[in-house]
Amino acid sequence: MLGSLAMDHLIEKAAILQEALPYIRRFRHRTFVVKYGGHAMVDDELKESFARDVCLLRYVGIHVVVVHGGGPQINQTLDRMGIKSSFAAGMRITDDETMDVVEMVLGGGINSEIVGLICKHGGRAVGLSGRDDGFLRAQRAPGFTSKGRNGESVCVDLGRVGEIERVEPQIVLELIARDFVPVVAPIAVDASGRPLNVNADIAAGRLAAALGAAKLMLMTDVEGVKDRDGHLLGSLGAREAETLIEEGVIVGGMIPKVHCALGAVDLGVEKVHIIDGRKRHALLLEIFTDEGVGTEIQPSASP
Repeated sequence: MLGSLAMDHLIEKAAILQEALPYIRRFRHRTFVVKYGGHAMVDDELKESFARDVCLLRYVGIHVVVVHGGGPQINQTLDRMGIKSSFAAGMRITDDETMDVVEMVLGGGINSEIVGLICKHGGRAVGLSGRDDGFLRAQRAPGFTSKGRNGESVCVDLGRVGEIERVEPQIVLELIARDFVPVVAPIAVDASGRPLNVNADIAAGRLAAALGAAKLMLMTDVEGVKDRDGHLLGSLGAREAETLIEEGVIVGGMIPKVHCALGAVDLGVEKVHIIDGRKRHALLLEIFTDEGVGTEIQPSASP
């Protein structure tokens, strides 16, 4: 016989499943794009947990596409190879030698590891980058002028950094149709077929729009967007988010995340969620519970 505490625990589990049921029904056969990054990519327990969560989403009928980053891993590899990392305006200056390392780390090591973990837990995953079938097309980001150490103007050339021009997602759609989880490294190609390093958040947002995704999930290392008093905001309309940026409430590294979210909803993604990847099962808790654990950003209601 089960004790009362054990029975209460089982009933609580059943209640959680019941809470998830309407969300499973609503999003069955819809597409979610997950930008996977931050601490969740380096902690072994969180990596395993993420892979299991992706498999669960796929088993309940949600199509999942994973787009991953890898900045810290690129930095570590460059250091081991004796190649200096340089940044300007928060972007990696990517010369030809650095681009080779970016491709090796993103398209090789990290991508293969994520694919392997998903397959280990019963999913079917295929790794690819924007170079495959040329589905992420980009042009080199323009240079800009910055201030030098002595206040002088300095022209900055970012090298092989790309700005996405268009997405041709047929290869991703074909993989989804065959029940695979596409795992995408954020490397694009220019008009001549040369690889370009692109921002993973932006790549995820543009891909989500091209796929007509119901959700874009941005995994990061903070809880979400907070108000002036430091309280987590569960939901924001696009205009409200823009106002919070203008008023200086949203600051620092959260600004590009929110800009990415705004760009995605402007291109037709139904909702963007900014969640804390340091929490186990953050993905499931945000999707399948009424309260969620992060911040959702959605189009503002028409006046």
